[in-house]
Amino acid sequence: MIKDEEKQPSTPVQRQTMADYLSPLVRGIKPSGIRRFFDLVSTRKDVITLGVGEPDFVTPWHVREAAVYALETGKTQYTSNAGMPELREAIGQYLNDHFDVEYNPASEILVTVGGSEAIDLALRALIAPGDEILIPEPCYISYSPITALSGGKPVGIETYAKDEFKLKAESLQAVITPRSKVLILCYPSNPTGGTMTYEDWLPIAKVVEENDLIVISDEIYAELTYGSKHVSFAAMPGMKERTILVSGFSKAFAMTGWRMGYACGHSDLLSAMLKIHQYTVMCAPIMAQYAALEALQHGLEEKDRMVEAYNQRRRLVVKGFRDIGLECHEPQGAFYAFPSIVSTGLTSEQFAQRLLEEANVAAVPGDVFGLGGEGHLRCSYATSVTNLTEALDRIGQFVNRLKQQG
Repeated sequence: MIKDEEKQPSTPVQRQTMADYLSPLVRGIKPSGIRRFFDLVSTRKDVITLGVGEPDFVTPWHVREAAVYALETGKTQYTSNAGMPELREAIGQYLNDHFDVEYNPASEILVTVGGSEAIDLALRALIAPGDEILIPEPCYISYSPITALSGGKPVGIETYAKDEFKLKAESLQAVITPRSKVLILCYPSNPTGGTMTYEDWLPIAKVVEENDLIVISDEIYAELTYGSKHVSFAAMPGMKERTILVSGFSKAFAMTGWRMGYACGHSDLLSAMLKIHQYTVMCAPIMAQYAALEALQHGLEEKDRMVEAYNQRRRLVVKGFRDIGLECHEPQGAFYAFPSIVSTGLTSEQFAQRLLEEANVAAVPGDVFGLGGEGHLRCSYATSVTNLTEALDRIGQFVNRLKQQG
């Protein structure tokens, strides 16, 4: 037993500011480059915004009415942690009918608070400290921060406009080490609009199998393709068992604010994700689940009409950028154009900043999306034709002034 006089006095840690109490992991993460940029937009008038990845369509009335009716009939309780059984049944049927993947609704489908929660759950369930998570870039800005918060190491894989921003097997193989564990995929791509065909996926699937990787396939833009049907990575031979398919209702069904997503995969993986989900959010909101069920059962025609509108805007925007003199690969999915601004001599940040200040057009500098993003600008065409036409006119005038300044 230690005598009182032998006890060492404890010295409290000295913290100078409140920030000293924060986790080093959180302190090391940069704020969202998109949100930081659009804080500037809020200080200006008459800005045309091509930046936020959100449909300009309002959720169809019958979908909203389903949520209202749920409230009116007193459906305000918790649901099953995994989501309402009838919604999981509908999700399973929808994926089978449209993307040729089959899941057991009882054990292989989890309803989440947006696709973002599904990605977070998947990474937290899979990552052990030091695991390497492989991420094709440019990409959705949340993948790397969530990986870091989960204790993993994000490893970027650059993709290129000359390849239509497709992931190449040789590029994937080049970054693999003994610590590689998970490959995150997002096709159709945010921010590039790039897509992958069956033939494109075959060599990727081979590398995944040979290196014993698990795949998180973010397919939130699966319905938004132009000219060819989306090919789910989970539908590739031998890949369903290795893949956690993530999707949701935000983009194709114009339901961003409802925060309705889902994850599908092997029951062992989904069971681990469900444990985290139980202890963090319990379940997705019941009213939103009823709305999602209505969207799947009776909202496919509206979805198709929205996709056709995006397709018309896509053609307008790509032609517009090319007429201005900015190279722009033709996006085959999602609702983004990713033109090159290298010819202007400005960095992505400089171009976006000056475009906002001098032309009152807001777009996102490409460098915030990781490797390969510098020299590009992300422009969402999920806005009206009137806005797009005016924005292109302003961008054209801005680029011409840059040329004259020489």
